[in-house]
Amino acid sequence: MNEMELQLPVIGWREWIALPDLGILGVKAKIDTGARTSSLHTHDYELYQDAAGNDRVRFHLHPLRRDETVELSCDCEVHSIREVKDSGGHVEERPFIEVPVQLGSFSWRVEFSLSNRETMKFRCLLGRVALKERFLVDPTQSYLLSTSLATAYQGTGVST
Repeated sequence: MNEMELQLPVIGWREWIALPDLGILGVKAKIDTGARTSSLHTHDYELYQDAAGNDRVRFHLHPLRRDETVELSCDCEVHSIREVKDSGGHVEERPFIEVPVQLGSFSWRVEFSLSNRETMKFRCLLGRVALKERFLVDPTQSYLLSTSLATAYQGTGVST
C-alpha cells in the first residue's frame, strides 16, 4: 500500500448512506467497485423543465427494501442524460443527478443514475467514481462507518 492508501478510511461492502438534499434519511448502499457509476433506485420518474428552463426530474422511491409503506418523493436538477449498460449487458438511457451523500462523518457529492432497482437487493449502488481516493473497501466487512438508518423515517410523516 502506498502512503495515501494507508490514510483512507475503510468501509464495508455495504453501508447505510443519507442523501439529505433529497430528503433521503437512510438507504442501504452496496459498495460496488465493479460498477463505474453509482445508481439510485426509483420506481418512476418524470423529466421536465422548470420556469427558468432548467432540466429537472421528479421521482419516487421506496428507500427500504421490503417496506413499501415508506415512499419518498424527490425533485432534483438533471446533471445529464446518458446511456448506461447494466450488469446484464442491456443499454438504456438514464437521467443522472448529482447530490451530497453522507456516510458516517463523511460528506461529498456523488453522481447517480436513476434506475428501477425494485427487484434488486440494494436500493443504491456506490460505484468506483464515488469511492476513488476517498475510501478503501474491505469486502469481508459490513457497516464499518454506519449503522442502520431504517428507523430514521419513524414519525417523519413520510407518505404511507
